[in-house]
Amino acid sequence: MTISTITDTSEKAAGKELDEEVAITSTQLVLTSLCAGAIAGAIAKTAIAPLDRTKINFQISKAPYSMKSAWRFLCDTYKYEGALALWRGNSATMARIIPYAAIQFTAHEQWKRVLKVDKVKSSDKNVSTKRFLAGSLAGITSQSLTYPLDLARARMAVTQKGEYRTLRQVFARICREEGAHALYRGYWATILGVIPYAGVSFFTYDTLKHQYKSYTHCDPSGIYSLLFGAVAGVLGQTSSYPLDIVRRRMQTARLQCDGKYTYMSILPTLKVILRYASIYLKILKKYFEVI
Repeated sequence: MTISTITDTSEKAAGKELDEEVAITSTQLVLTSLCAGAIAGAIAKTAIAPLDRTKINFQISKAPYSMKSAWRFLCDTYKYEGALALWRGNSATMARIIPYAAIQFTAHEQWKRVLKVDKVKSSDKNVSTKRFLAGSLAGITSQSLTYPLDLARARMAVTQKGEYRTLRQVFARICREEGAHALYRGYWATILGVIPYAGVSFFTYDTLKHQYKSYTHCDPSGIYSLLFGAVAGVLGQTSSYPLDIVRRRMQTARLQCDGKYTYMSILPTLKVILRYASIYLKILKKYFEVI
């Protein structure tokens, strides 16, 4: 056997080991993203569950929002239904947010790999577009795979305790009274909203993180990551909030006696909302919740 043959064999073996190492690293990355997303989503949503329920109730209400009225809703809920009622629908939220957040974080990392975001130079004019696109595609992926759970969570959040006790009851009643297709009511409003929301959020966070590393030559600390996340969340919510109200109205719409829904589609629903109040008056509530 010649030296060149031995060298070739060694290089092939080394290449094989390197491929296996890369494969293991990729698998670990996916698992880490899944776990991190699930845990982060569960903790965050549980912490703000009372505020989230308050937000949904005002989104589907014609009454104008104010901090005073939001506080009154929280106090009345606690007084008449008990403290646990503030977390009503949180079990449905967990059933949805754990897979949703896990899928979103993992999908974002995978879409970044597909689009080669991390390999593009910061000076490249396409890097911003690719960051936004990776975030938007991650949002579409996670929403599409978990949408019925989001609808069920909204229904539980705006109803009394006796109406729905479990997710199974929500799905069974919707399918029985409205048809299985009703599980995707408001889907397109959600997708249209998640494109700017997820795109802007991930784009902002990645950009701030990258700029920080460029100036300091080190990864941001926990407090800076929290700050970047808050800024990203605020901008993301601002860009998509009108459609967020539309999807909640459509998700919680009930059949009328003539067999029609209160809110039929996106444009009519948006017109009804604009008729009663300015959508962006309610953004202050969302800002507080995101931060």
